[in-house]
Amino acid sequence: MIIRKPSSLRYSDVTPKDVYLNRRRFLGVGTAAVAALAGPFSAQAFTKLNAVKTPYNADGQKVTPANIVEGFNNFYEFGTGKEEPSQLAPKWKVPSPWMVKIDGEVGKAQTMDLDALMKLAPLEERIYRHRCVERWSIVVPWIGFPLSAVLKQVNPTGNAKFVAFESYYDSKAMLSPRSAGIRFPYVEGLRLDEAMHPLALLVVGAYGDSLVNQNGAPFRLVVPWKYGFKSIKSISRISLVDKQPPTTWNISAANEYGFYSNVNPKRDHPRWSQAEEQRLGEGSVLSPKVLPTKLYNGYNEVAGLYTGMDLIKNY
Repeated sequence: MIIRKPSSLRYSDVTPKDVYLNRRRFLGVGTAAVAALAGPFSAQAFTKLNAVKTPYNADGQKVTPANIVEGFNNFYEFGTGKEEPSQLAPKWKVPSPWMVKIDGEVGKAQTMDLDALMKLAPLEERIYRHRCVERWSIVVPWIGFPLSAVLKQVNPTGNAKFVAFESYYDSKAMLSPRSAGIRFPYVEGLRLDEAMHPLALLVVGAYGDSLVNQNGAPFRLVVPWKYGFKSIKSISRISLVDKQPPTTWNISAANEYGFYSNVNPKRDHPRWSQAEEQRLGEGSVLSPKVLPTKLYNGYNEVAGLYTGMDLIKNY
């Protein structure tokens, strides 16, 4: 395989990934939740990414095998089950060039392609813990750059208080809102100071490569101190706004999914406790590894963002 120099490599320069993914399929799977994975992934395209290693290492916790992260996830545009996205998403042809509109309360509204966005800051590999509201967790070596690099580029005005995100929606290739049970396009949001925090990462890859479709190709958000549904996939629009924006799961079930959605062992979901989590890929099928849930998923450096807030009320 020829690996080009970073200066000559564009996201659209791709190589078939079918053999590469099939190799990953035979890594060990360590929990009942993912033991049922079956069948090879469909062929996808990938770009090998050169990223700077960073001190972000999830406190040395074991990285979850790639086949689990790519084969067990939530992406309602491609199915409401955990395995469906890995079966259906690879068939989606990602638009190229991938365009992202950045507008709203900004001094320099722009529409940029992914190649231009990736030049705003050096790519970094950050190993983050990722916690789903459904209580399963993984550890992933994401590749991306700080969200703040994009926001600074467009000069937020004094009226900008929040950042709203919108996913790409292709009605011909993705589920209908009726079939998925939620509205599309998928929308999410952060407070501006949350979005500017150094931990908030715009992601273009994982495990050394560009993202596979089911993990949010080609451009997603990762906010490691919040539940996973806040980390919106396949972003096509970023808007700075003056009021708290609507978010998909809060629209669907406000009593279960709040705007903040910070990982919090003391704030249970109405249908289950959040005191513990199950680490996918560790332990055994009959006895998976169970860990105590940590406030902010263990990322205590964000605590200052919520000083004086009632974290039970502001869930």
